[in-house]
Amino acid sequence: MQSLVVNHLYNFTLLENKKAIKLVDKILVDLEQTGINTDALIEDLKTLRSYALEEQIPLVVKVLRFTYEHIEANDSFLIPIPDDEPIDEDTEGVSNAEEVKDPVESLKYLVSLTKSLKNRTNISDLKEYRDALIKY
Repeated sequence: MQSLVVNHLYNFTLLENKKAIKLVDKILVDLEQTGINTDALIEDLKTLRSYALEEQIPLVVKVLRFTYEHIEANDSFLIPIPDDEPIDEDTEGVSNAEEVKDPVESLKYLVSLTKSLKNRTNISDLKEYRDALIKY
């Protein structure tokens, strides 16, 4: 029963709101063109979070809040893109260090995940980002 409830919660697209879709696209273009411009980016992430609040999607609300708080604290995004496969403990430091080299790509990936929550991989990756941001 619980999995049915979870599937129902995420069985829609966050960005059915056209303003939210435009905002995600704007964030992605801005990241591509100017990198992590903290002031504008943080405001855009806060606005995107407000759309997630309206849609009542707690995972996205939390991840976006953790994301802009992380950027405010570090002037960058230091969380790597989640791995597709589990990492061996022996190689964990190497893998994460390599992936953090491009904070813009990781942040672009995180933001793009909010476009569709129908994809279980997107939900899983958002949860990994959430956990990594909490641990950081």
